[in-house]
Parts: sequence; C-alpha cells; structure tokens
Amino acid sequence: MKYDLIIDSRPSEVMIALLCDGLLIELHKEKHDNNFSAGDIYLGKVRKTNPGLNASFVSVGYEKDGFLHYLDLGPQFNSYKKFTKQAINKKLNTASLKNFRKEANISKDGLINDTLKGGELILTQISKEPISTKGPRLTTEISIAGRYMILIPFSDKISISQKIGDAKEQKRLKQLIKSIKPHGFGVIIRTVALGKKVADLDKDLKNLYKKWQGISKKLRDAKPNTRIHGELNKASVILRDLLSAEFNSIHVNSRELQTELKEYLSSIAPDKEKIVKLHKKDIQIFQEFNVTKQIKGAFGKNVTMKKGIYLVIEHTEALHVIDVNSGKKVDAKKDQEENALAVNLEAASEVARQLRLRDMGGIIVVDFIDMKLDKNRKLLTEKLKEAMGSDKAKHNVLPPTKFGLVQITRQRVRPEMSIDTQENCPMCSGNGKIDSSLLLIDQIETKIHNLNKNKKGLVHISTHPFVASYINKKDGWFSSSISKEWSKKFGKKILVTPDERLHLLEYLVVK
Repeated sequence: MKYDLIIDSRPSEVMIALLCDGLLIELHKEKHDNNFSAGDIYLGKVRKTNPGLNASFVSVGYEKDGFLHYLDLGPQFNSYKKFTKQAINKKLNTASLKNFRKEANISKDGLINDTLKGGELILTQISKEPISTKGPRLTTEISIAGRYMILIPFSDKISISQKIGDAKEQKRLKQLIKSIKPHGFGVIIRTVALGKKVADLDKDLKNLYKKWQGISKKLRDAKPNTRIHGELNKASVILRDLLSAEFNSIHVNSRELQTELKEYLSSIAPDKEKIVKLHKKDIQIFQEFNVTKQIKGAFGKNVTMKKGIYLVIEHTEALHVIDVNSGKKVDAKKDQEENALAVNLEAASEVARQLRLRDMGGIIVVDFIDMKLDKNRKLLTEKLKEAMGSDKAKHNVLPPTKFGLVQITRQRVRPEMSIDTQENCPMCSGNGKIDSSLLLIDQIETKIHNLNKNKKGLVHISTHPFVASYINKKDGWFSSSISKEWSKKFGKKILVTPDERLHLLEYLVVK
C-alpha cells in the first residue's frame, strides 16, 4: 500500500485528503482559526455542577459550556488541581514533578459536588469536539501525544500498545522508557515505537516534556478560557500517526504549509522531508489527483461500487444506517447464498472505507443481504473487522443478527464529515431556470474588461471544464481561440483553466 497526502489550502480553510493506492480513504477540513480541536488544552472555569448527571459544566471560551463528567476527572485530579492553583498563584517555578508532592487519588465512586465547586479554575483538555448543539466534551486527565509515545503527567504507569504482541519487544520498550522518563510522569508506548532505538525514543520524550514545560509556563499568566496548548494541525497529526515507509508523497499548494510540514518532518523523520512537494500547476490540486471526482462519488446518499453493487447511507440523530444492495451483480453459476456472500464481502470493504472517510461515529447499523449459513456470517464478520483494522478510531463490530444486521460502534471525536453533493444550483437558486448560456462568454469578457484597469499582468479565470475547453479551442489551423482573442484585445495574458468544482455557468477570478 502506498499513501499520498493531498492538501488544498483555501482562503478560509484547509482541505486534506489521504489516498491509499490512489483511493480516497480520509478527508479532513480544518479552519484557519481552528480552536476547540480534540487534544487542545484550556484553562477552564467551572460554571456549575449537576449532581444528577454527576458532572459539571465548564467554560472554555466556546459558546456552549463544555461537559466534564466525574469519571473524566482522572484519578490524579487533586494533583492537577493543586499544580494549576500553585502555577496561577506563581508559587511554582518549575515544570518538574520530581519534588512535587502529589495528592491522594480521588475515589472512582465519588461525587462531583465533593470534588469541584463553581468558580474554580481547572486545566482541561478537549476529548470530543463540539458537535451540533453540544459543547465540547472535556477531561482533566491531560495527555500529550508524540510520535512514539503519549506523556501523562502525575502518573508513574508505563503502558504499551496491544498491537505490539512480541513479549520480548514489550519488555525491551518498557525497560527503555523506565530508564529515560522524567519522575512523576506516565507513558503510553505507541505501536510505531516497535523496533525503535533508544535515541529516537529519547528525542520524542524530550520533545513531549518540552511541551509540558510550555504548558506550565503559560499557565502562570493565563486567564480563564485561554488556550494553553494547541494540538498540531490536522496534516501534521496524520503524519505523526501514519507516517511509515509506505508513505509515498505529500502534495501541497501553499508554500507556507510546505515549509511547516518540512520542518515537522525534519524533527520526526528527516529522511522523509523530500516527499513534501509544492503543487505549481494551474489546474486545481484536488482535480489533478482525482480527489474532487472521488468526493462527488463518495459523499452522496447512494454510493455505487463495481458491478452494480451500491450502498444507501442514511443519517439520523441517534444512529447511522447503511443498506447493502446487490444491484445487477448476479452470477448465474452460483446459488443465492453464494451470490449474497460475494456481494456482502465486497460491500464490507466499502462500508469500512465510508465510516473512515465520513468519520461516522456512534452507532452504525449495516443491513447486509441475508445469509443462512453461520460460516458465511462468520466470514463476513472477519472481513469487516479486517477492513476496519487500519481505522485509528476505537470501534467494535458485532456478529450479524438473524436478520442480517451488523451493529458497529465507532468513537465519535469530532463532527461527521458531511459534503452535500446535491445542492441548489447557484445559477437558478433552485427554481429550475437560468440565464441564457449564450450570454456566458459575453459575461466573462465583461468581467475581464472590468478587471483590466486594476489587475496587472496575468488574468486567471477558472470555469467549468466544458466551458474552459470551448474558450481555449481553436476552430482551425490558422484560427485563434477565444482566450487568445481576449489577450490581444485587452493587452495582457488571459489564462482560462478548468475547475471541476464549478457549475456549468459558474466562473471565478483566481487570485
């Protein structure tokens, strides 16, 4: 498998597409003012406690208060609270926990009213981003993620990823981390630490401790609702979690982002720095790598697969429902059971892709085609689990019921990626009527004329591919295209390029 990262930097946001062997498997949208992301650390202020929920509502600067349940406080909450209070009161001049006297752990069966009071300032981390009408979900059990490990203050426990199955390697890693970790900190060893040398692990650990020092320093002068520590941008997070020998290339259309990613790669994998490439072509970056077309095909209500198989995806407030349909895929040489199994196995891979691509969380119910044999149901379950094996989100797949329904739970951390592929036409506003297409060329020419006085040098117009082809087309050997005629008329180069995102009669001036 070869992974490619395609990053489209736009005026208000950054779109990030992750391709596996050319197939779109993840799509992320990140605003330039991307606050309240999972992993961000804030100095929150307790607004009120709710004994009925055994939880509190904490203000972190978002329009809706964050939700903090008692079980999300973490056993070391009293130590966190003490550290935060001393740092704010400037009674603490170091980030080291070597001489810090820890407080007793809180009880698992305790009550929120006995632990928190309204008006208190606490150090919180966003565990789930704001979704719909809900504010962020919070935790006070702070964790700082790195390339090979996760650093947890006020804990001495060393845990290791279950995906590292070799007992000898587990022992080696635990011994290494135990010898280099700072006093008073716990560590979770990630899967990518497998086989890594002590120098690599030590470098990552020192980087994480440096971040904790920054948190401690910023906390001294922080005001309520201040972001103390921000998570990496989404592109860097993907690289941190997925970067391997299978990562083929990173294409980005922003020089600033290129520099940022190169700097990050130089710190975690210097040999991979050269895979970051700047997209300089006039064609849109998503169009160049066939991302736009894949988005249009993957985010509709109906998702078509090979040989006529298709999925119907419905979303509700409580759960997501996916219906598997065989379409025209029927092999005359096979009986109904064999045909159903073949369709279900093929659909299982696409279902796993859709969950990851749309970042669907919560409860998902998949209605596969009914199968009578237990062995076939078992094969389907194994196939679905295998297909979802590369999904970083926590998930659980249950065996099919007697009605052929498969229940899946998937961790919900951020809002679902939703792209409406069926939208009102911007030209007709949904009334079914548009201006005459015969006037389009005149309208573009008028636009260029109006720009001619103010815009120097190149004028870059982006249109639908059909229109761009028409404008750039030559009628004969000695004839010239419409774009060439415009260049002569206005005395400057007129560049007309196709953009698949635009509607037929839509055009824009590319800055």
